Amino acid sequence: MSERVLGDIATKLLFENDRVRVWELRLAPGERSAVHRHDLDHLLIQISGDRIAIEPEPDSAGPFKDYLAADVVPGAVIPVDRGGIETAVNVGERAYLEVIVELK
Repeated sequence: MSERVLGDIATKLLFENDRVRVWELRLAPGERSAVHRHDLDHLLIQISGDRIAIEPEPDSAGPFKDYLAADVVPGAVIPVDRGGIETAVNVGERAYLEVIVELK
């Protein structure tokens, strides 16, 4: 069995210092992120889009254990505990944009 390769948690690293790491995640309709692991507690800040889904891996230790699809609420700030191994999927009809702030 081949070992799983994990990607970055988002599309582009925007900023990093000794306290935080800030990412941008952009997904076109139907686009999937890389399978990734969240090693740090983080905040998801939804900017735009209409529907987003999370597909957790079977060994995910984060708060999301089952497939979850939800409406996007621009401006929403969602705190998430570390440990998730997952793929984000834009299941909406509009481009999705969020900012992820990892807390070191």
